[in-house]
Amino acid sequence: LLPQIMMSWDFFVPVCVGDLVKTGGINQYVVQDVVSPKQLPSHLNSFKAALRSQGPLCILEHFDTGYTKGKAAGEGLLQWDSERETVLQALTQLLQLDIRSLWSLSLVEEEFISCVTCCCYKLLENPTISHVKNKPTRDAIIHLLGVQVKKYNHLLGASVKVIQLLQHFEQLSSVCAQAVSVWSTEYGVKAIVGEVMREIGQKSSEELAREGSGVKAFSSFLSELGTLVPDTMIPNISVLLTHLEGESPSLRVAVCEVLGEVLVRVLSGDGLDESGRADRDRFMDTLQEHLHDTHSYVRARVLQVYTRIVNSKALPLNRYSEVMGLAVGRLMDKSINVVKSAIQLLAAFIAHNPYSCKLSSADLKKPLEKEMDKLRELRERLQENAPVAVIKASELWAAMEPELLLTVRAELEPTSEGEQQEREEDEVGEEDDRATAVQIAQFLRPDQDTSEIREDLPSTPQKERAGDGGKEGVEESELKKQEMLLQYLKDTESFALQVERAIAVINTMLYWKTTSVVQEAVQFCVTVCEFSVANSLTGVRKMLPLVWSTDAAIKDAVVQAYRRLYLNPQGDNTRAKAQTLVDSLSELMVDASLGTIQCLEEIEFFGGGSSLQSTVVQVLWERFTGKRETSSLHRRAAVLLLGMAREVVLSNLDTLCSVALGEKLTEDFLLARDSVITICNITDHVRQCKGAPFRLPQDNQLFTCLTQAIAEGVYTLSLEWKNVAVRLLYFLSESPDQLCSRLLQRCSRLLLDQIAEGGEMLANKDVSQLPVPAVSCVSLAQLLSLCGCVAFWQVSHLERSVSTELRRRRGETEEREEKAKVPSPANDSSVEEELGLMGASAEDTEAELIRKICETELLAGKKEENLLCSFLPLLVRVCSSPGRYCHPQLTTAACLALSQYMMISPSVCEEHIRLLFTVLERSSLPVVRANAIIGLGDLTVRFPNILEPWTQNLYTRLSDENPAVRQTAVTVLTQLVLKDVLKVKGQVSEVAVLLIDPQTHIASLALNFFNELASKDNAIYNLLPDIISRLSDPERAMNEEDFHTIMKQLFSYITKERQTESLVEKLCQRFRTAKTERQWCDLAVSLSLLSMCERGLKRLQECWECYSDKLTETGVYQPLLSITAKLRRGAKPQLKVQVEEFEKRLTAVHTRGLENVESPEMETKRPEGAGSSQARPSVSSCHDDSFVTPKPTRKSSKKAVITFSSDEEEEEEGICTVRKCNLF
Repeated sequence: LLPQIMMSWDFFVPVCVGDLVKTGGINQYVVQDVVSPKQLPSHLNSFKAALRSQGPLCILEHFDTGYTKGKAAGEGLLQWDSERETVLQALTQLLQLDIRSLWSLSLVEEEFISCVTCCCYKLLENPTISHVKNKPTRDAIIHLLGVQVKKYNHLLGASVKVIQLLQHFEQLSSVCAQAVSVWSTEYGVKAIVGEVMREIGQKSSEELAREGSGVKAFSSFLSELGTLVPDTMIPNISVLLTHLEGESPSLRVAVCEVLGEVLVRVLSGDGLDESGRADRDRFMDTLQEHLHDTHSYVRARVLQVYTRIVNSKALPLNRYSEVMGLAVGRLMDKSINVVKSAIQLLAAFIAHNPYSCKLSSADLKKPLEKEMDKLRELRERLQENAPVAVIKASELWAAMEPELLLTVRAELEPTSEGEQQEREEDEVGEEDDRATAVQIAQFLRPDQDTSEIREDLPSTPQKERAGDGGKEGVEESELKKQEMLLQYLKDTESFALQVERAIAVINTMLYWKTTSVVQEAVQFCVTVCEFSVANSLTGVRKMLPLVWSTDAAIKDAVVQAYRRLYLNPQGDNTRAKAQTLVDSLSELMVDASLGTIQCLEEIEFFGGGSSLQSTVVQVLWERFTGKRETSSLHRRAAVLLLGMAREVVLSNLDTLCSVALGEKLTEDFLLARDSVITICNITDHVRQCKGAPFRLPQDNQLFTCLTQAIAEGVYTLSLEWKNVAVRLLYFLSESPDQLCSRLLQRCSRLLLDQIAEGGEMLANKDVSQLPVPAVSCVSLAQLLSLCGCVAFWQVSHLERSVSTELRRRRGETEEREEKAKVPSPANDSSVEEELGLMGASAEDTEAELIRKICETELLAGKKEENLLCSFLPLLVRVCSSPGRYCHPQLTTAACLALSQYMMISPSVCEEHIRLLFTVLERSSLPVVRANAIIGLGDLTVRFPNILEPWTQNLYTRLSDENPAVRQTAVTVLTQLVLKDVLKVKGQVSEVAVLLIDPQTHIASLALNFFNELASKDNAIYNLLPDIISRLSDPERAMNEEDFHTIMKQLFSYITKERQTESLVEKLCQRFRTAKTERQWCDLAVSLSLLSMCERGLKRLQECWECYSDKLTETGVYQPLLSITAKLRRGAKPQLKVQVEEFEKRLTAVHTRGLENVESPEMETKRPEGAGSSQARPSVSSCHDDSFVTPKPTRKSSKKAVITFSSDEEEEEEGICTVRKCNLF
């Protein structure tokens, strides 16, 4: 048969399965018939029978059946996915019918229900059941189970199954929550919620600890269920509260979130009954307790729950102050997530506060005092008109009854035999007395009508004032209203004070290293600024420098914050919006520094070219030119804002000059200064662009106005103004050196004329009109400061502008020459190398040219041609004769100008460096010392080799008595050290002392110095031993507490285990060179501040001989003992044993002394061959060199020896001492 078939059909290996059903060529075998699913079982039976009878050859006849079966395996699943929902819906409809008649006893069998429910739960175990694409199937399963829960007593089974699904399938938490919600709402089976909650609530901590992922599923389920049916959960919520004391943080969070949902959606509003208010207060108290939870995750989520409550306006007014205070306290939390959540909650408090749209405690003081006075007057008025109290008869009898009974008993009861006889004799008249008593009792009954009795009583004051009752009622209502108003103002003031306290804390977070915290802090600052909270602008201004942050997220947050605050103006039209925007920006620019202006330029307020922008620019010009009446502050703000629109200013430069530097210059020098600053900033930006420099001719109106302003106001203008003006001359003018030379000549003539006038007035003895010496000193000081500015900017002009222009021209020349000649391909590499060498040599030549000009031309030549050199002798004379030239302004200007002159050349710097340091040391004026530090800092950058021997004198100013000088010194030294201009040496200990400076801003600068220094590899690690030695020096006499504070901060930067190990050895070795008990204690304290590890303990034990003889001192013993306490926490058993042994040795030596304590540990660690006395050479047969110290536990003879500051003689003396100990 097989040969016949093979002859009839040709078989080809298909490329894919689909090729088997395609029509092939002649005699090519393909699948003829694809069997339908209904006929497939019968065909399969035939296939099996043929396989038993024919064997493998049956495949030739039944191949179609095999192909159909393989295809059905894949397609059947797809068909089932599409039909599953239909089947589930059919089952739901079936079970909704009355199917009890299908069973004999009219009861649906449990097996049938179990069959359906098991299929449903099996379908729910599908990992993809929670996906969006399976939502129809998921809903069908939930409704099918809902019918069985409602009609077929499946409630208990469903609750148990839900718990089992949550225990084994964490992803089903949301599905199960949705199912329970549907069963309780749509099918009315609310008991299912309570059953599931009880099942979860009865789980013990041990069970939850074993389940692992089930705990997360329970937590997610409860949180989801709380958002769906919070009202149904209230009756059984008490069973969940037990988990608040459990160990699972996720379950605690889930319960707190359920409480939050209940408070937001059920227990909120003013319509709650007494029971609802009690539940609300109880739940609020529970949430407040968990703001102090031991786990940071719980604290953060509870804060988020409170944020939702506040945003939903569900927090009672009487709890605002308390919760606000707790949120402010959480700002100090160690967890970043808790801090972020606390900031979000505080922002929600401010955004949804029920008090006022403007929160300022200062503005609330006057209204509060006014209303308190009004309340006091109302109370006094009501007290004057207060009615007399009326006492009821029943109340009077209740007060009298106890005393009356005692009196009656004392009188009526017999006390002796005589009285008894008398009583018997009087029994005859007792009946009459009883009748009288009964009558009296009837009158005293409370239900008796006493109208007849009251008829005879006198009238009371209350009755007399019956006509005034209406008036008193009005006054009482006014009193209640006033009390409510006063309480409202008090609550508002308390809320505002807490907000201001939060602002002070959050403003410090703007410069944290965590990006997310900084972003939250920025958003908070925006929120408080929008609500006009007091001191809110401090945070807005403080975050402005963050526009230069390297973190793009932080920079974008700040830019968006400023645009939200200042670029969303309100107004009916474009003009009104522009006016509002200009007003808000002007407030920001008032008293703005140059740094602030540069930061604002980075935000680009005037980008886009919209119609609003053009209107804003027009409003700014109107304010600047005076067309619209405005204050001088707003005019200055307008010109600074115009500087951000560079093209507008450059095209209207003449207008700017005529307004600010024209005839009205003397009326507002500050406006002229800000105008010059604006032009400088624009030209500085233009200079950074490539191409030919932008310069104006010397006869330009700008320079005419500027030189005239400087010359005429040289004696009244500030140093800052002159510095900016000279800078602008060098930035924009062609040949600025000639222009400044003429300016100096003109100012010098004016000074000489003024001195001559003063001499004539002195000769005429009209001294009262002009104090000649004072005027001469001030005028000379102004002229010298101008000379210093010219000298400084002349050097800057040569090294920046001239050098840049030389490079630009050289580049253009080389480019033209390169285009003119076409080099051969063979010499390409050699030509490139030659061009590179030529470029380098050309740059060196240009630098040498600039240096030569500074050295030989600026301060040399004829004095008539170069006035700079004429003033140098005068500067030296003033600085070197403080007794003769004692005027403060003159001394200050001369010192600063001398430092600027010294920037010109190394020779001038070397010649006068000693004089400048003498001024720094001996000047009695803090401003002179501060200026000298700034000048010396610039000189250190320019001539580091010349200033290097004088470094110690700079560090000395860190201990200056004046805070301003200390602040300047630490700022300058920080820049020099961090820019690697100064080598970091032991003098940094002077910066460390500033960590405890009484001035907080100086201490923060010192802290910033070490924070930046810690980013350099091993910098602080290398400096620590020298810092400790200098600070523990007996001559310094530093307080122990201060030393501890400084060292605690410095040791916090030591985080590497190897650094810790090395520092342990270094500090232990310093015990040998320490000479005083205080130094021993400082070293021990330093060791205790290290983050000790196992290797550090080992090194500490190896160096036992260095400090063991000092352990009798408590100041040494206690810090070392604290090391063992730290190591014991969380240590492994083996390490614990070592720690305990070391602690025993420390205690033994401390209590009994080193000579009375044997150290078996040291004996066991002694090398072999040194254990017996016979092995040691005798004293008489050995030379002195044979007496050596015992070998340490770590072989270090061939390793590099660490050297210390101790002298060699002291080391030899120590060795000799040890040798003597070994002899005996």
